[in-house]
Amino acid sequence: MKVPAPPSGPVPWDKPFALSLLSDMLRIRRMEERAAELYGQQKIRGFLHLYIGEEAVAAGALRALSADDKVVATYREHGHALLHGLKMDTIMAEMFGRQDGCSRGRGGSMHLFDRAHHFFGGQAIVGGGLPLATGLALADKLLKRRALTACFFGEGAVAEGAFHEAMNLAALWRLPVLFCCENNLYAMGTALARSESQTDLCLKAASYGMEVMTVDGMDVVAVHEAVRFAAQKVREASAPMFVELRTYRFRAHSMFDPDLYRAKQEIEAWKTRGPVHTFTARLKLQGILSEDEFLALDASAQAEVEAAVAFAEGSNWEPVEDLLRDVHTPAGAA
Repeated sequence: MKVPAPPSGPVPWDKPFALSLLSDMLRIRRMEERAAELYGQQKIRGFLHLYIGEEAVAAGALRALSADDKVVATYREHGHALLHGLKMDTIMAEMFGRQDGCSRGRGGSMHLFDRAHHFFGGQAIVGGGLPLATGLALADKLLKRRALTACFFGEGAVAEGAFHEAMNLAALWRLPVLFCCENNLYAMGTALARSESQTDLCLKAASYGMEVMTVDGMDVVAVHEAVRFAAQKVREASAPMFVELRTYRFRAHSMFDPDLYRAKQEIEAWKTRGPVHTFTARLKLQGILSEDEFLALDASAQAEVEAAVAFAEGSNWEPVEDLLRDVHTPAGAA
């Protein structure tokens, strides 16, 4: 597989905004690295899917959305949740399974949720978020709200029936959904070409009559500009749009994955395109960022992570007597 050249070129933003996106990526990276350590210590249990390598997608895309926009994500959603307003404290507590987590410790890593911040998961089922996003967008259209719904999913979801059903209805009913496909080339351990006879994902989306776009998902500049454009189109036309974000995860699919399906040389080649260090290099080349400023941003991210870990460790387990709470509606309840 030929790996494209690393992202390069001028950064078209002022210093505060450029550094805010670098900070976003660093916050995600340090949180995920620490989560991996905590998993090894068995403080985080169950499944854990890390976002290391894909930070430019969440950072670039979420900065192009408004706080009122709804976000639906997959089980690799920690970064999306963090950048859509959830506190790192409650994210970490949720991964610890503690009651101060955003889902009261009941969901864990794959089921982050916060209605107040319009973050609707955290979906463990591949493709499961697509019908949900379409339904949320339908509600917004019926209630004449201007918000859009951004739905993030992997390329593996394109093989699911839910993808085609959601795309069809969104196009047919002209719903304000921004479909963001994070194509990291491997759905679990299966390369795209081994599971899809048609690997042009934009061609599939275009067959439903919606506008499509392919973006370098390792370039935070390209992601932000593309998603900002796409979000504006969705709002103005009240119609869906499909954006393919070509990215790559540096870690295995999950902490249970031995990662035997791809060559180590391939992973190392993709690391030359890493979004954090390539964006840092571009900012330094333009004189926007100094090494001391980078170190300060990194130290701030690491301090936030350690504070979140302390918060999670200090949070209590949900009392046993509360475990049936919200599981069912009592008989006779309105």
